[in-house]
Amino acid sequence: MHSFDFATPASVSDAVAILAKEGSNARLLAGGTDLLIGMRVGRATPGLVVDIKQIPEFQQYTLDDKGLQLGSAVTCRTLYEDAGVVETYPALIESARIIGGMQTQGRASIGGNLCNAAPSGDSIPTLIVLGATAKVIGPGGERDVLVEDVCVAPGRTSLAENELVLSIDIPAPVANSGACFQRFIPRNEMDIAVASVASSVVLSADGSTFESARISLGAVGPTPIFAEEAGNLLAGKPATEASIQEAADAAEAAATPINDMRGTIEQRNHLINVLTKRTLREAVARAKG
Repeated sequence: MHSFDFATPASVSDAVAILAKEGSNARLLAGGTDLLIGMRVGRATPGLVVDIKQIPEFQQYTLDDKGLQLGSAVTCRTLYEDAGVVETYPALIESARIIGGMQTQGRASIGGNLCNAAPSGDSIPTLIVLGATAKVIGPGGERDVLVEDVCVAPGRTSLAENELVLSIDIPAPVANSGACFQRFIPRNEMDIAVASVASSVVLSADGSTFESARISLGAVGPTPIFAEEAGNLLAGKPATEASIQEAADAAEAAATPINDMRGTIEQRNHLINVLTKRTLREAVARAKG
């Protein structure tokens, strides 16, 4: 590993000031589960590593009637050990529980998973279908960015070099709603997704009709994909298998997979169709209580 400087700012303003000065020379350390590996193999060579774990705002989270306000360094393990978060956001927990192994989950954060901007990032499709917003802060102040607008290319985000994600805000679930995340991997654990899908739905009061839906795909494009048209197809349609199949076909059409060592284009397209149906069925079941 190359030599580098190390900074431990004590406040958000200190961290912003460091990034404003250092720009692309600096990299943030929240959990470090991706950064340290990248540095070890020479993929990442920052001159300065900025540890934000000592800053309270990045470590705090709040669950209330407005939703979940999640500091960007809150770990996956912290989330799935909170019964309230588990009950309120089961799809988020489905993502958090499979980001690496147990040791990784004790350090890895949802905010870090988002900012790593991997096309296969397990939490990103879930955040998209839950309507999450990233609160971004920099020298110019704060701004809110929809999660679907954060990732712009493999390993690249829409944030400026002197900006960072302070928190991720997830709205409270509305009545008659449900969400689900599933992925396909070659092994039982600690592997990168061949394909993944998150779906969320809002049903009519009697559970017979889709009022709205959101579908997002992972590992089948250069970024996680918000399959907006596939979700919109369900609005106003009966909550039946025929409607779900139509949305699954549209989700498959939105995928742009490649062939690589983990899977083929044909396999990934098939998986998107299957996983979309499975996640929609489970989201419907959860919406019905």
